[in-house]
Amino acid sequence: MKALSIISGSSHPQLADKICSKLGTEKCKVVLNKFCNSETNIEICDSVRDMDVYIIQTSSNLVNKNFMELAILIHACKMASAQKVQKINVVTQGHIDDPWNRLNGVPLSEYQKEMLANLQYSKESYKLWASRSGKLVANILSVAGADHLITLDLHEPQFQGFFDIPVDNLHSHNLVCLCIKENIENYGESVIVSPDAGGTKRASIISAKLGIEFAMIHREKKANILIGDVAQRECILIDDLADSSNTIVMASYLLKEKGASKIYAVITHGIFSGDALQKIAASPLDVVYVSDSIPQDVHMQQCPKIKRFEVAQLFAEAIRRNHNGESVSMLFDDQ
Repeated sequence: MKALSIISGSSHPQLADKICSKLGTEKCKVVLNKFCNSETNIEICDSVRDMDVYIIQTSSNLVNKNFMELAILIHACKMASAQKVQKINVVTQGHIDDPWNRLNGVPLSEYQKEMLANLQYSKESYKLWASRSGKLVANILSVAGADHLITLDLHEPQFQGFFDIPVDNLHSHNLVCLCIKENIENYGESVIVSPDAGGTKRASIISAKLGIEFAMIHREKKANILIGDVAQRECILIDDLADSSNTIVMASYLLKEKGASKIYAVITHGIFSGDALQKIAASPLDVVYVSDSIPQDVHMQQCPKIKRFEVAQLFAEAIRRNHNGESVSMLFDDQ
């Protein structure tokens, strides 16, 4: 069996440390520097020759900096004769200033806002002058030397089609269920709520796994309609990401208006850009549980309602299975 090496970018070294701890291994020593003109300089200090290398990089907000760092890390490993370079991309925030992307703020893998815009291009004639960087970004990672991509909770599975290399999109369903069981005392009497129609499948899977009731919010132009009964019930909002947090905050006000006794939210990726944390603090939300796919220490300090659960075990198991040639299909659990 080939040796395994874990390399961390600068975006989330704590997550890489946790993954290494779960796998019982040490991180490969890497020196990341910036020249005075801001160019990225990377030195791989440990040998990765003939190893399978897994690079942990989650870009969150500094998408251009972290993406360039990732591409250079991949290329440096290939130049150092790594057998395979597996990129573990958790979540990243693209900041692309155009009307369609502001309407569809989907922070996922690098430039996923742009990828979503590309998918919807035919509907938007005013995009004739816009870039098509979704495929470009996928090509850059492939040309740099990435052989495999592992992601978590892609907003749209179609994004995998931009890549010519294998993409394993893990799901957080079991982690979300575990978070609910460990933190919400009377979860069996609560109601799982999807804050919009797009999240219905995700929320219904969680509802089925926990064996509890399900409700959803249908958003129309003039009103938001709650489908389901939440009066005098604890509600648990389920979503894959919170960026501006408008969706979960709006949902919390509607649930409170309909008589919910307590309102929780469980989110996979908590970006909380702009004044998101202030809106959450002022909302009827009692607690927002969010994974550590993005560093959450600062968010937790700024808003006491934010609590954290871990994703390291899921990624460690995906790495272990992939490295040993075992099936990872059980980690895509949709049932």
